[in-house]
Amino acid sequence: MLINDPSRYKEYLPITGLAEFNKLSAKLIFGADSPAIQENRVVTVQCLSGTGSLRVGGEFLAKHYHEHTIYIPTPTWGNHPKIFTLAGLTARTYRYYDPATRGLDFNGLVEDLSSAPLGSIVLLHACAHNPTGVDPTVDQWEKIRQLMRSKSLLPFFDSAYQGFASGSLDKDAQPVRMFVADGGELLMAQSYAKNMGLYGERVGALSIVCGSADVAVRVESQLKLVIRPMYSSPPLHGPSVVATILRDSEMFNEWTVELKAMADRIISMRQQLFDALKSRGTPGDWSHIIKQIGMFTFTGLNSEQVAFMRQEYHIYMTSDGRISMAGLNMKNLPHLADAIHAAVTKLK
Repeated sequence: MLINDPSRYKEYLPITGLAEFNKLSAKLIFGADSPAIQENRVVTVQCLSGTGSLRVGGEFLAKHYHEHTIYIPTPTWGNHPKIFTLAGLTARTYRYYDPATRGLDFNGLVEDLSSAPLGSIVLLHACAHNPTGVDPTVDQWEKIRQLMRSKSLLPFFDSAYQGFASGSLDKDAQPVRMFVADGGELLMAQSYAKNMGLYGERVGALSIVCGSADVAVRVESQLKLVIRPMYSSPPLHGPSVVATILRDSEMFNEWTVELKAMADRIISMRQQLFDALKSRGTPGDWSHIIKQIGMFTFTGLNSEQVAFMRQEYHIYMTSDGRISMAGLNMKNLPHLADAIHAAVTKLK
């Protein structure tokens, strides 16, 4: 459609990007009926996918926010500490994953955020935590929200998998919307790489929810001053694809059906891998595979077992035992299960 439209041109976009894309992106993550949007308290700027959104947000905070420490979960996406450090912030960590349970270390998380200095910035994965696939429950999110607001901690959400985790765009956005509903401020980095398969187009957005419409106007002007010397203006084609789909109800519905099919396939691969290990009598409790969510699973395999699987079975994964569930299918799953079984049996 875009290629065949003779009225399209290749002029520069404004510094803040494609206006329609920004408006629709905010609506997608915060909800069409979001009070923050209705009260004009949301500023959205198009950025270079998730990484660019985090970097622009980080530089804005380093320049204009009174606290320069950002707390990131252990573990987190490898690029997070680098992005924020280069943006001028000091990265510290809070406990998140518990290797013993292969689940959330909720008590450790609460303890660490409780002892963080007032006003600190806290990075939160909106859904489908990368690399662990472990997300807090809705009740745990509510406790995190209450704790953070009581200490004036500033939430900075990274949303790379909306709709790709549970298969529902609204369900995956629920934790973010809980924070917006209390009227407080927050930052939100969005990426369309995974949920629209637009990896190479570098399509993302940074939204800042402000305390008032007046503050939002000033924040937007300051964001322009961050972006202009960084890359001047963002790309045109990718956000045009996104905006076309989000504005057209027929295409939007088609996209949500396809998104759910992708998420459901990954969920079914989790179940089948769990069943395959169970049927082989593989030692240990593998229920974390079906409890975790999103593209990645932290298998709990150690680096020695990972090396064994690489050498003996030609299966490749990161040395911390993280696998991409999206890489599994009916043909290769039995081979993976055999490899895990052999690795766990021979190398305890």
